[in-house]
Amino acid sequence: MQGRNPLNDRTRRFEAAALPHLPAAYNLARWLLRDGPQAEDAVQEACLRAFRFFDDLRGQDARPWLLGIVRNTCYDWMRQHRHLADQVEFDELRDSGIDEPGMSSSPLGGGDPAALWEQRARGQRVDAAIEALAPAFREVIVLRELEELSYEDIARIAGIPIGTVMSRLSRARALSRARALLRAALRAEAPNAQAGGKRDAST
Repeated sequence: MQGRNPLNDRTRRFEAAALPHLPAAYNLARWLLRDGPQAEDAVQEACLRAFRFFDDLRGQDARPWLLGIVRNTCYDWMRQHRHLADQVEFDELRDSGIDEPGMSSSPLGGGDPAALWEQRARGQRVDAAIEALAPAFREVIVLRELEELSYEDIARIAGIPIGTVMSRLSRARALSRARALLRAALRAEAPNAQAGGKRDAST
């Protein structure tokens, strides 16, 4: 009887640990890179890295471990392929100072088609607002709100203290809401501008 192949056994163990988390890995990469094919390439590269260092896992939860590698791979990709250092190198003061506009939104009605349409439109505006965030904000809000990870896991993935996770998450939510509301206000003004006929661009 032939003995077990250690390489095949290691591959099986890696697949069992990593494969269940590939959807979350792709989701994080897509939100960070904002491009589907690039996200697929990043996840593939991250999986190769993860397999190479699989022995370092040693009983840890594979989900934050793998997502941390995906996150670092995406940041490496951005540094290598984009001249957008200001989007990659996060400045806590520059990228977090906001003044939230004094607007509030009212709850939508239940089955009203117009209300449902507005709800979908609002969702699109929120998605656009998240995409406009700096990567440091985008990653924490995606990991918390979409992947439902704990603050501790997010801190492990991003390599930052838990307090910083909470601070960035709060600011990311405020920024997303502020930008979504601003877009809504600007779009609401568009029909009024058209109804008033041609207007001077300076007014």
